[in-house]
Parts: sequence; structure tokens; C-alpha cells
Amino acid sequence: MAGVQTRPPGVRGGNTGLRYLRLLYVQVLIGVVLGVAVGALWPAFGAALKPLGDAFVKLIKMAVAPVIFCTVTAGLARMSDLKAFGRLGLRTVVYFEVVSTFALLLGLVVGEVLHPGRGFNIDPRTLDPSIAAGYVTQAHHGKGVVDYLMDLIPDAFMGAFARGDLLQVLILAILAGIACSRMGPFGEKVTGVVDDIGRLFFGIIGVIVKLAPIAAFGAMAFTIGKYGVASLVQLGALIGVFYLTAIVFVLGVLGAIAALCGFSILKFLAYIREELLIVLGTSSSETVLPQIMLKLQRLGAGKATTGLVVPTGYSFNLDGTNIYMTLATLFLAQATNTPLSWQQEAALLGVAMLTSKGASGVTGAGFITLAATLAVIPDLPIAALALLVGVDRFMSTCRALTNLVGNGVATLVLAGWEGDLDRERLALELNAGPGAQGEVLLATADTD
Repeated sequence: MAGVQTRPPGVRGGNTGLRYLRLLYVQVLIGVVLGVAVGALWPAFGAALKPLGDAFVKLIKMAVAPVIFCTVTAGLARMSDLKAFGRLGLRTVVYFEVVSTFALLLGLVVGEVLHPGRGFNIDPRTLDPSIAAGYVTQAHHGKGVVDYLMDLIPDAFMGAFARGDLLQVLILAILAGIACSRMGPFGEKVTGVVDDIGRLFFGIIGVIVKLAPIAAFGAMAFTIGKYGVASLVQLGALIGVFYLTAIVFVLGVLGAIAALCGFSILKFLAYIREELLIVLGTSSSETVLPQIMLKLQRLGAGKATTGLVVPTGYSFNLDGTNIYMTLATLFLAQATNTPLSWQQEAALLGVAMLTSKGASGVTGAGFITLAATLAVIPDLPIAALALLVGVDRFMSTCRALTNLVGNGVATLVLAGWEGDLDRERLALELNAGPGAQGEVLLATADTD
């Protein structure tokens, strides 16, 4: 294993405040605060700043597919045991299902215990069904299992990249990686080229991410400007319960899993603070997909494991979305005084396990998935979704944050199970502390 070396400390003396302002996470935090202030003071102007956040998301998505393809292809091509990759895939699916079920159950239990919708006494007939009609229409466009599996195969090689379909890109990368591993010296040359292209796209991401503070400012100004603080007050109980449940899940469930794997969830959260703040500002976990992959590799997870688990997790391991679906459904039932039997709650749990797999890290996907899930409870009027439209953007932020942490923990855990985790490096990076993050680097020697 390659040794480690420490960068020389930063320039001493000078203005400490200015040095902190150069840190990306500080800039993003300032952008979030300013965005909230602008949205609250000048709502119309704040709502007009939406393109700042949208442009950032588009720029990141532009480079996501090539990063995943290059990372998985190069990592898989260098694996000496392809059977181990198949075993990793199976373990990944099992892990996702078990942890996702915990998230769904937690949302169900918290909803039954705390009753966030009690006392609203909403008559569904007084709600405007057209408000949620768009989301319901999108939910009804869902496909069956066979259609979903067929859609994993792209119509054309470049089509997967053009659409930015992560699972299709992952399929192509796996095929390319296996092919390179079977082509001898020529395959090694191709792998080297793919690796170099991957570094190029990571460099592009490094340039784009500098715009994150501006994106966070625009996205938060839009959210507060359009939906206002009043909507937070109206449904404060639901929002508070949801955020509390997500915190319990992250610190309790994911914290226990992390502890069993030998690392601290708190140190991990501190380590990925920049990514968490970018997600907080943009309300989408997809905006940090390339960065989180790079961070996990820096923590010691292998390229192949990171390349498989992270993009797959963005479709199949959405812990925050799972909590939201069961908790929000119970909230709507309680708010409209719609009693649910245990059979209906069991059916809700089963259907949510399937529908949650179709949501991605993009803002609003969780709400569309919720609309599809409500179909299992015909007694609950679909018009009740109108109650959540005004605050879904705030809920989406919590969903995205929880999803990001869940996929990061999953990658380290699965890498540990597969023996593809450098535990010494993991401890060294995490123990360096948030103030020293990035000071400890891998030696330049190739450890593949």
C-alpha cells in the first residue's frame, strides 16, 4: 500500500477571516443565508433567480454520465476477480432493500406515534384537485417491471449519455469494463485512456463546482420567494417531524451501521460538509454525485465499488424518500380524517418499496413517487396532495440530504465487506478532522 504524505500547512499569518472565505463550504453557506434573506425581503425578485440554480444542476448533470462511465469501466477493468464484482452487485441490492425497509418502517412508526396531521380536519372536497393534477399525471405514466428492465438497455450507445440515464450508463460501463479486462495488453491501453478521460471530467466538475455558492443563492432565493415562510409555519409540524425522523435515521440507523463498519457517522458528516451544503442549497443530491464519488475514493473505497454502489444507490437506495413517502401518506390520512387499517398500511409499505426505486436525486421526484404510492389507498383522496405542494421543496431538501448520506455510508460499508476498503486511509482521513480535511493526500503512486 502506498504511503501518505502531508501537504505543507497553509500560509500562516494574514487574515484568518479571509482564509475561511476561500473555503467552498463557507461560500455555499453564505450563499444559502443570502438567498433566504433575498427571498424573504423581495419575493418576486427571489423567485426570478431560479435559473441560477437550474443552470448549475444542468452543468453538473452534463458531466455526471462520463464520470460514472470512466470510473466504473477503469475500476472494473483492473479487477482481478470479476466474480467478486457480481458478488458485490448482489450484496448491494440486498443492503439497499434492508436499509430502505428500515427507512419506510421508521416513517410509518413515527407517523403513528406523533400524528403530525392530527387537528387539521381538512375536507378534501374543499381542495383544488388541479393543484396536484400534474404530479398525478406523471405518476400514472409509471411502467411495469418488464418495461422498467427493458429501459435499462439504451437504444444507442451515445443515447444513454445524451439522456443522462445513470443506470443505462452503468450498464454500458460494466460491459466496457468486462471487455477491457478480457483484451490483454490492448485492454490495458484502453483502460489507461478511459482513466485519463475520467480525470478530465473530474477536472471539469472541479471548475463547475466553484459556481456552487451562486447556485445555492439562486435556488434558496427562489424557494423562499415563491413559497414563502408562511407555508413553513402552516405545516411546521409535518416539516419538523420529517426532519427529526431523518436525523434519527441518520444518527441512529446509519450511525449504528457505520459503527459496525468501524467509523463514526459524525466524522463522516463533517468530512462531506461541502457536499451537504451544496445539496442544502440546490435541493438535489445529483449536484454532488461526482464529488461524493471522489470523496469516497479518497476515504479508501475502491473505484469499482464506488462506481457501482453510488450511481445504483441514486435510484435504489433513497432513504430520505422512503421516510417521506410513509410519513407524508399518514399525514394526509390524519389531516383529512381518513382512517387506515393495518392491512392498508401493510399494502402501503409493500408498494412504497417498489415505487421508491423509481425516484432519483432530482427535486420533485419524491413528490411524484408519493402520488404513485397513494394509489394503493383509494379511500385517501388524491386531491389531498395539494396540502403538500407548497412545502415539498423544503421536504425535498431533507430527502436529498438523507439520500446522500445513506449512499455514502452504503459505499463504505459494502467496500468493507468486499475487502475493497483501505481502513487505515479511512481512519486517517476522518481523524484529520473537518478543519484539516484535504491536507492528507495519497502518495502519487498508483495503488490499483
